[in-house]
Amino acid sequence: LTKQHILSPYPDQRPSTSGLRKKVFVFQSRRNYLHNFIQSIFSSIDLRDRQGSTMVVGGDGRFFNQTAIDVIVQMAAANGVGRLIIGHHGLMSTPAISCVIRKYKAIGGIILSASHNPGGPDGDFGIRFNTANGGPAKEDVTNKIFQISRTIEEFAICPGLRVDLTTLGKQTFDLENKFKPFTVEIVDSVESYANLLRNIFDFAALKELLSGENHIKIRLDAMHGVVGPYVKKILCEELGCPANSAINCVPLEDFGGHHPDPNLTYAADLVDSMKDGQYDFGAAFGGDGDRNMILGKHGFFVTPSDSVAVIADNIFCIPYFQHTGVRGFARSMPTSTALDRVAKATKIELYETPTGWKFFGNLMDAGRLSLCGEEHFGTGGDHIREKDGLWAVLAWLSILATRRQSVEDILRDHWRKYGRNYFTRYDYENVDVDAACEMMEDLEIMIADKSFVKQRFAVEDKIYQVEKADNFEYTDPVDSTISRNQGLRIIFSDGSRIIYRLSGTGSSGATVRIYIDSYEKELIFEDTQVMLASLATIALKISQLHHRTGLSGPSLIT
Repeated sequence: LTKQHILSPYPDQRPSTSGLRKKVFVFQSRRNYLHNFIQSIFSSIDLRDRQGSTMVVGGDGRFFNQTAIDVIVQMAAANGVGRLIIGHHGLMSTPAISCVIRKYKAIGGIILSASHNPGGPDGDFGIRFNTANGGPAKEDVTNKIFQISRTIEEFAICPGLRVDLTTLGKQTFDLENKFKPFTVEIVDSVESYANLLRNIFDFAALKELLSGENHIKIRLDAMHGVVGPYVKKILCEELGCPANSAINCVPLEDFGGHHPDPNLTYAADLVDSMKDGQYDFGAAFGGDGDRNMILGKHGFFVTPSDSVAVIADNIFCIPYFQHTGVRGFARSMPTSTALDRVAKATKIELYETPTGWKFFGNLMDAGRLSLCGEEHFGTGGDHIREKDGLWAVLAWLSILATRRQSVEDILRDHWRKYGRNYFTRYDYENVDVDAACEMMEDLEIMIADKSFVKQRFAVEDKIYQVEKADNFEYTDPVDSTISRNQGLRIIFSDGSRIIYRLSGTGSSGATVRIYIDSYEKELIFEDTQVMLASLATIALKISQLHHRTGLSGPSLIT
């Protein structure tokens, strides 16, 4: 056991919504950059809680995963952790890590992923700490980690300790001055998680849907992320999907050179393969398995905002909810209000939270929430404390098995019943940080002015009148903590909304996101971009975004 001295801590290790994310070369080129942050995680946990405790470690298989795990193992041993549970080959999906933390009553877990950001030597790497509930650490914990990372003077490590990640089972190490040996358990990361799903869904009904007499044809794209082995084991081996219905299922360090982000742009191969109508259902998964995109026949796209609303409206197609009942629904603030309409009709409490799964986790821990979603392709239930791509796909397949309708027909029925929320998101990536911050500051000053409310904006024959404008803040109903500055909102008298946010999940530059949401009772089968064109024009006019950033259009439209 040696203590290594750190001469100068780093000032830039503030974890965002999703942990610390940087370019790989930052971790490789800055001396002890990784060690500095890992020690800060361990030091944020009270020594008495750490001593002899169990922690979980896993990652999405991106470049630098193995290197980071070697260091984490050596540092965990030196920091008094008693047992580490690590996924086979160091791989474990984010939902599975949440499941395993809860199952083994671990004090937390370290997730090695930069989620939907690109991988490989030139890509991104990320480290995130999840707490004992299996969910992302709350702000008081991440703030503590950040404060320690700026003042840290030394880190503890057992440099000679080597673990074999390729062999399942226990490995024990006798350390000097430790009463008990340090244990590392390499586990089949799919098994615990698959077992959880077996207890939520009716696997017999799903097997009949996917491989019975009148089975549907599906196509699943794991995007070379960590979820490939889960798809193969659960959907192909267990539920009987043909092996060739699952593509890109081998996890790669660079995700095959692609963005492992399940949307229409980055999962274009899946969209194209759905066009000719040979598949009834399609889905893509994010790099670490937490995000999902749902498609119907001919590539019919289900927005994530609609997806969570449809699951809510058909929630008793999932046996788990027949047993537990439904305690509440929730969505992130930028997500469309489609879910609110279902909540109102079913008289179930609805929570509107800031972006970030930790807010949902708090409501779930208090027994107030059963189903939640966010527009960035995240959907989940209270079985774990993370968004869960595979769970969302099995939820949709459960609805198809019960209703025996196509994805498109289910959506059309939903819109006839509730009306339709047209929703789009414009992403402007790698924007100059100063320009982005100045634009947001000026925008906030403008909308905070009393004269802004009641202002009218006209585009062609449509007139929109501002009813409310603010910077969204959230008071947690469980512990009364207040989260401020969660996004600028402009709400019009017809319920349409324009939202502006600076995102905290990129590794370089700023990402400005504009969300546009408009409700229609009658015109429910139109093209989204056509329907939202006037609001998009107003959104750009109010913010002067193109002028302020020098960009001529978004990097991505969802």
